[in-house]
Amino acid sequence: MLTIWGRLNSHNVKKVAWLAREIDLPHQRIDIGGAFGFTDAYLEMNPNRMIPTIEDDGFVLWESNAILRYMAHRYAPHLLPDDPLVRAAGDKWMDWQFHFADAMRAAFLGLVREAEENRDAAAIDRSARAGGDMMRILDRELAQRPWLSGEDFGIADIPMGVYAHTFFTLDIPRPDLPRAGAWYDRLKARPGYRELVMIALS
Repeated sequence: MLTIWGRLNSHNVKKVAWLAREIDLPHQRIDIGGAFGFTDAYLEMNPNRMIPTIEDDGFVLWESNAILRYMAHRYAPHLLPDDPLVRAAGDKWMDWQFHFADAMRAAFLGLVREAEENRDAAAIDRSARAGGDMMRILDRELAQRPWLSGEDFGIADIPMGVYAHTFFTLDIPRPDLPRAGAWYDRLKARPGYRELVMIALS
């Protein structure tokens, strides 16, 4: 059975847990990281003090998007486009997600993890506006196709799908994003997304 290590209020853990639920893959998840700390045994598997990590039939892997690709190749190839050009375009958005996370970090940490009296309003505003500018890029992409994976939902939708929930949930100004908003609505119709991604941000 696949084992996923990581607390579910981590964006990167949500990605992996959602995919496992999406494809009905039997698995167990063990809370670790954040308030749960790290064990020596975990750090033997992943010395980066990061989450998630998976173990699957003795195979250990960390880095969330690498895990997504592994799980799709092994268990859900239908989530990978056959056309290498379409697949490469989806890979681009999977990697772009980390730039979006960097842009949104100050807004997320300030509004979710900081007490109100300690918040840096200017930093939060800069971060939110930077995230909004990046979401305009994604909105333009989604004018061309319904999913970041192409014509059908696939693993390329998962990384930004997790961050989309945060973006559309935080109390921040947002530009008009009709295509990204419609894509987010389609994600919310998926049971695994509702169950594992649309949870409290704290």
